[in-house]
Parts: sequence; C-alpha cells; structure tokens
Amino acid sequence: MTGTDERTAAEGPEPSGYAAARLRLLTEGARTGPPRRAALAELTDGWLAALFTAAAGRSRSISLVAVGGYGRGELSPRSDLDLLLLHDGSDPAAVAAVADRLWYPVWDLGLDLDHSVRTLAEARRTAGEDLKVQLGLLDARHLAGDLGLTAGLRTAVLADWRNQAPKRLPELKELCDERADRQGELRFLLEPDLKEARGGLRDATALRAVAASWLADAPREGLSEARRTLLDVRDALHLSTGRATDRLALQEQDQVAAELGLLDADALLRQVYEAARVISYAGDVTWREVGRVLRSRAVRPRLRAMLGGGKQVAERSPLAEGVVEQDGEVVLARAARPERDPVLPLRAAAAAAQAGLPVSRYAVRRLAATARPLPTPWPAEAREQLVTLLGSGRPTVEVWEALEAEGLISRLLPDWERVRCRPQRNAVHIWTVDRHLIETAVRAAALTRHVHRPDLLLVAALLHDIGKGWPGDHSVAGEIIAKDVATRIGFDPEDAAVLSTLVRHHLLLIDTATRRDLDDPATVRSVADAVGTQGTLELLHALTEADALATGPAAWSTWRGSLVADLVRRVGALLAGDVPDEPAPTPPTAEQERLAVEAFRTGGPVLAVRARSEPVPADEPPGAPEPLGVELLIAVPDQSAVLPAVAGVLAMHRLTVRTAELRTLRLPRGVHDGDGPVLLLDWRVAAEYGSLPEATRLRADLVRALDGSLDIAGRLAERDAAYPRRRGLLAPPPRVTVAPAASHHATVIEVRAQDAPGLLHRIGTALEKAGVRVRSMHVSTLGANAVDAFYVTTGTGEPLPEQDAASVARALEETLRTP
Repeated sequence: MTGTDERTAAEGPEPSGYAAARLRLLTEGARTGPPRRAALAELTDGWLAALFTAAAGRSRSISLVAVGGYGRGELSPRSDLDLLLLHDGSDPAAVAAVADRLWYPVWDLGLDLDHSVRTLAEARRTAGEDLKVQLGLLDARHLAGDLGLTAGLRTAVLADWRNQAPKRLPELKELCDERADRQGELRFLLEPDLKEARGGLRDATALRAVAASWLADAPREGLSEARRTLLDVRDALHLSTGRATDRLALQEQDQVAAELGLLDADALLRQVYEAARVISYAGDVTWREVGRVLRSRAVRPRLRAMLGGGKQVAERSPLAEGVVEQDGEVVLARAARPERDPVLPLRAAAAAAQAGLPVSRYAVRRLAATARPLPTPWPAEAREQLVTLLGSGRPTVEVWEALEAEGLISRLLPDWERVRCRPQRNAVHIWTVDRHLIETAVRAAALTRHVHRPDLLLVAALLHDIGKGWPGDHSVAGEIIAKDVATRIGFDPEDAAVLSTLVRHHLLLIDTATRRDLDDPATVRSVADAVGTQGTLELLHALTEADALATGPAAWSTWRGSLVADLVRRVGALLAGDVPDEPAPTPPTAEQERLAVEAFRTGGPVLAVRARSEPVPADEPPGAPEPLGVELLIAVPDQSAVLPAVAGVLAMHRLTVRTAELRTLRLPRGVHDGDGPVLLLDWRVAAEYGSLPEATRLRADLVRALDGSLDIAGRLAERDAAYPRRRGLLAPPPRVTVAPAASHHATVIEVRAQDAPGLLHRIGTALEKAGVRVRSMHVSTLGANAVDAFYVTTGTGEPLPEQDAASVARALEETLRTP
C-alpha cells in the first residue's frame, strides 16, 4: 500500500481505520528506518487532523501542535504522542470539549499520550519554568487548526530560547550530567538505555537545542547517522518486544539484531556503542564551546572598559614544539606543519594530557587530514610521546577519545580497529575492550614508581587485551600482536620480547594466586619459568594490579592483592641469584678523551654537541636505541656540585634531559703533567620548543654556575612564578629507594619521579647537601617518568653504611615531594 493509500484509509476520524493502516505499516516490512518513522508520523498526522476537524471545525482560535519527537516527525512503533492544544483563551469550555474528543480516541487505541492545553502566554510561562517543556516546544510542528497560532508559538519560543540561552544552557548541561550519573555511559553498558544514558537520544536532542540557541553548534560529521542508528535500534526493540521500552536488555538483543539483519548481539552492541561514541564526543566538544562562549561574554565588557574598547587577543602559551595552549584548549602553533612532522599528533596529544587540557577539535581534524604517516619503525620521539600520553593518568582518556573520533588512533595502531567499541559479555567488566585498555593505562600510570621500566608497563597496559579482537585465546593471539606492535613502534628485540611475555601472561599471577597452592614448589617454579626474570616479574605484578583495577570493583580486593604479592615474593626469591656487580665502564671514545684532555688543560668545562641527523658511530652496539634530540658531551675537571650545575643550566635553557650518564675518567699516563680525574657527562637533550641554544652560551652559563656567580635556583623559581600553574594531571608521588646489593663499590640510590624542568638539578643539589659523592649515574626519561640511578660513595670512595644510605634516600624523597 502506498503512502497515499495509507492516508486515505486513515483520513476519517474512526480509530479502526487508523489502527489497521498503522498495523500494516509496521508489519509489512517494506519500509524501515527513517522512511517508516516518517510514514508513521504522516499517517498519524492525518488521523489526528481528521479528529481535530471533526471536533473543532474551522475555528481560528485553536490549533493542534505536535511537540518533542513527534514534532520532529519521528515516530517509533511504540512512541508516545506529544500533543499541545493551543488556543487564544476566548472560549475555555469549547476548548475543553475539543480536547475530550481528541484525547479519548487516542487512549482507546492504547497509545501513550503526553498532552497539554495552553494559551500562548501559558505555554511560554511553563517553558520558562520547566526546561523539559521548553525543549519539547523547540520542535513544535503544526498539525491542524489555526496556523497563525502555531507560527506565533514557534516564533516566541525560539526567541525566548535564544534570549535566555546564557542562563538556560548551563541548566541543560547540568540536566545532562545528572542523567549521565544516573544512567551511565551508553557505549559501555551491556544493557544500555538508548534514550537516557550518556550518548543516547536525549543527548542528541540536547545538541539540537544548543544549535537552536545560535550560541554554539555541534560537530555535524556522523552525528545524524549516529542518531539514526539509535532510532533504528529502538524501532526494532519496540517491534520485537511489543512494548514502549528504551532499555536494550540482554534477552532481547539477539532478536533485535535479527530484526536489523545483523550477525549477532555483539554486532548490535558494537553498532550502538559506535553511535553513542559519536554523540558523546559531539557533546564534549559542544559543551566546551558553550563554556568558552559564555566565559568570553562574561569577561568582554570588563576588558573593553580596561582596554578602551580594543579587541581582545587570545593568549597563546607554548606547550611543546608546534603545540600551544589557547583559551583552555590545545591547538597547533601557527608555524606548525603537520604535513612535514609525522610525530606532531602524538606530541600534541601528550602535551595536552600532561597539561590536563582538551585538544581542540579543529586541531585534531587538521592533524587527521594532513599529518604524514609515521615510518616503520617509529622514530624514538614518537615512541616517547606515546608513553608520555599513556602515563598522564586520567587526562589521557579525553585526549585519546578526541584522537579516536577522527580516526587517528586506528591510523597509528591498526590493530586497535578490532577492539574498538567491542563489548565484553562479562559481568565483572564495566568497559568495552578499547576503553578497558585505556583505563588500564590510567591505572598503570599510578604504579610507574614501582617499576624500573615504566614505558614497558604503560605499553603493556595498552596492549594486554589486544588479542580480544581475534578468535581463540586472546592472550595467545595478543602475544603475537604485541610483539609486532612493539617492533613497529620502535622497541628493540629484547623489549619487544618482554612486552609479548607480559601480554601472554597478564592473567598468570591473579589466576595462580587465587587458584593454586602457593606452598607447592611446583606452582612457584611454573610461574618463574614463564616469567623468566626479576624485571619482567616486577612489571607483571604492576600490570596485574592495573588490569584488575580497570576491570571493575569486583576484580580486585585487599585479599586478592595480598595473594598476588605473596606469590610475587615467592617467585622473586626463586629467581634471585647472585646480583651482578656494576658493569665495567666502557673505554672512552676518541672524542670523549679529546674533550677530557682539553678540560684538564684549561681547568674549565668543555662542550661538544652532536646532532641526531649525524650517523651513529660505529662503536655503538647494533640495535642501540635511537638518540633523542642531540647528544651533549661535557668534560670538566673533577670538583663538587658539577651535577646540579650542569642540570640547572640545561633547565634554564629549557632543555629536556632524556638520558644522562656521568662517570669519572682518569686520563692515560703521558697525556697530562698533573694528576686528577675528569668528570665526563654524556647526555641526550631536546628543546622543549624552538631551537637549541648555542654551545658557547651553554658553556658561559656553566662556567658561572660552577664558580657560584649564577643563581640557578633563583632563576628557575622566577621563571616558574611567571607562568600560571595549569591544573594538569595528579602524578603519583616520587619514590626513592636504595637498591640492595646492586654494587660492591658504591651505594645505588634509585629515583622514580614525574619528569619536570629542574628535576635533575634538585636531585643533584640534594645529594650535594647530603655530603655524598656521585661516582656515576644513569638517568633516563621514559615518557613523563624519570627513572634514575645514582652510584654514590662516601668522601673516601666507600659505599655508604646501610643506615646512612636509608637516611639519604628519605631526605631526597622528602625534597622531591616538597613543591
């Protein structure tokens, strides 16, 4: 039957004609989706118009108006009818009689009806008092009666909405947040409410209301398709259950999937989650823009008065190379060239997460459209920026989702596509697979002080369930994928093997601790054989806790934690053997020896800089990590306070230390006439943004720092005070420990802390105050984490007594904890 035939069958006021035509429309299956919803709305329009004409005739003082979803011309099979009988107030008795002749036929058919009878003034007053009423009236559509009345209502309601937007939009945002707190995130729920949950149909309606205010607009890409998907699923849910429900219950999902022609319930949920993700992201962007506009409006009058009417220029604060902060968002610098800088997407994301700021939607879109793909394997900077992003804690989630919304994550990590929006049919899990992986990285970020290789921990957290996108045991599949991904993003073969082991055995500790007899030596031996080394065991322990915490409240407890800790202690004891002594120092290169001789001859520091673009020397071992930034070689005659002086000068010049080594070099006999060692510092540094300072400037400042004429601490404090503190992330506290039996010749102090400008200067100053001598050091920055080992001795060159070592560690930790 055509649309004309359906209207003809229902154009009389008799309910039976409408009911029969409605049944045919819903059961014949010739039309689905938007065409069926529009046809059902059109059929209903004709029937209600006929009822109205029979009741009110051609009165010019009353009209019938559809509002809400029906006003938008969208009717699902079991949707209620939102109707307003609008009148001019001249004849209330006649209006009441018309209402009775309209509402009762609707009720007789068993249709849900949301109705009201109001004058224009009453409608505006009620809308002003009740935000939900005002939202419904924004979609008002004329059905029958006095068209002028309906047009006047639409004009007045839209004008009121736009005039009141600065007040009403914050109320709407609060309403959306309250609903999200009650209903949860649609894209993570196993039984989601398609309408009320965050990212559902209510939020899509709210975005339409924001657009109608002319104050801000939602991202249009994919939004209509996402909304249509949720409406289609709701249609199928209504038809399969025969009820007016918006909750997609587990027992209904297979039938709904079949109704939509989908493979199974998982395919259905993934489609729903994809749509909800689009709506949620659009909401995040839109509400952020609303806040920005409202703040700007509030500040503008005061600024005009202060600046004499001049136009305000948005302040741009640099965050990293090619990345700046502007108006509370991370945007690209004017000189940024994504088409020439393939690392820029990760650098911008890491900078945003570290600063606790969102990435501008326009910046992400530009990066997605123009950034070149990363080479394989990734350059070291890209890997470092990924680790920094993953280690940024809670802000990582919002930044990651912004990149994912524009397809950047799947471009960087193609294997991500298989786990994106993938449901987990396990009551313990509260997230989809992809969100669980990011949540695990968030949890792991709080545990980075407990491991020697936080970069491996964070990447393992991201990849541990990557195999769930493939058939079979996800741990077995994940082991292969993790090794491939690790190699692709630039880890050396040894690190790639550790990552694949962590992914393969990420359930080993919790399963063994809760299901096996830990007093049985065979149990402990089997875990030790699988893990292999103390370092891998340490990482696996942290990954186990992060994974459990990210799964849900039922997956981790004090009891489970104690069982796992007991197992780790037993396995660690089995793996422990003779700890190797501090490695013998490698002989100096010709360049290092030349610098040392020059430093001894002149009695002052000598510097040399080697750019990354230069070929790696042949004496570096194969597979050595790619240098970050440039290599800075410094030789200086042995004296006190060299470490804090060098670190402070580099911090003053905004140079980030990626790796650093300090050692004492004794020159060969015959090279010099006097006696005395030379300190040799081999550091990898990179500029936070901009270009590197000239070596002559660095040397001049270093000379002043060593002779005490340069107040490094004061200069750093002044610079910090000149910049307002950003809210950023809440980093885990620093941790300083004494490594037991790590060396027979020195005491090893290990520091794990959040990397920050001047950190190494503070450590060196604290060690200097403690009266210990730094014999050598090994410093590395892994993402946003500093992992440093300092080999210290007494003034006579002996290891520190145990009590003194503990005291130095406590004092250093206290210093680093103090802002």
